[in-house]
Amino acid sequence: MFKNLSTGAIGIHVNMKEGLALAREAGFEGLDISVDEAWQLGFEEYDNYQDAVKYVKDLWAEAGIVMGGWNLGVNWRGPDHDYYTGLAKLDQRATYATALGCFRTTTVVGPASNDMTFQENWDFSVKRLRPIAEILKRYGHSIGLEFIGPATSRKGAKHLFAYSMDAMLGLAAAVGTGNVGLLFDTWHWYTCRSTVDDVRKLSASDVVYVHINDAPAGIDPDEQIDNIRCLPAETGVIPLTELMQILNEVGYEGPVTPEPFSKKVNDMEPVDAAKATAESLNQVWQNAGL
Repeated sequence: MFKNLSTGAIGIHVNMKEGLALAREAGFEGLDISVDEAWQLGFEEYDNYQDAVKYVKDLWAEAGIVMGGWNLGVNWRGPDHDYYTGLAKLDQRATYATALGCFRTTTVVGPASNDMTFQENWDFSVKRLRPIAEILKRYGHSIGLEFIGPATSRKGAKHLFAYSMDAMLGLAAAVGTGNVGLLFDTWHWYTCRSTVDDVRKLSASDVVYVHINDAPAGIDPDEQIDNIRCLPAETGVIPLTELMQILNEVGYEGPVTPEPFSKKVNDMEPVDAAKATAESLNQVWQNAGL
């Protein structure tokens, strides 16, 4: 596992070069990459594919930062036109990500619907996700599906859907391509009331990407609000030490990315926000003996 930065996840809006500088200064080992920005940046400098790829890879190598995950860019839950337009571009995006050396991407699966029953939503999700996964598999990529755990996020919806870790593993299996797993988010694990024993059952291939965060103290899991979280190890509500030890034991080797949705962090200057987030992640590493 490696300590990874997603600038957007901590309220920082910077370009790739600025993100690399921030990650390096704060002490992160990895950084998520925008394939679109990488494409634009490479071809602004060079008019041929190989040199454009080399230029971007050299930027990362010079910064001493590895690539975490890349942005899928397919609106698979949207109207047919949006979905098929994105799908038509995925081959090129996946090819470029392969050339850059980044092989993990993710997407979110909603926890409920007002329009589709559970079975309709399941069939729709499998139908839409399978072609995506098939394209990704051709180039050696894995895709992590993020489940949304908080009860408050599905409150009032007409039809519930897959909002737990086990349900998302089932959906990944139903897609059936062998390269679909979890975006394992400690917040969603906690709020959907999964257990530590559930995590012990995972294999390395089940986990594509990890989000790490803590939860406000004194609030029942069923009452937690999705966009009000805490930095890793800030409150101790989520047993991050044990979770990280288990993920390490099962052989997960990918990015661990803080996503605290913290107003305190969002109000900081970018460099201070990155450093505070890195320090919280360092504390988790220390606590877990990693």
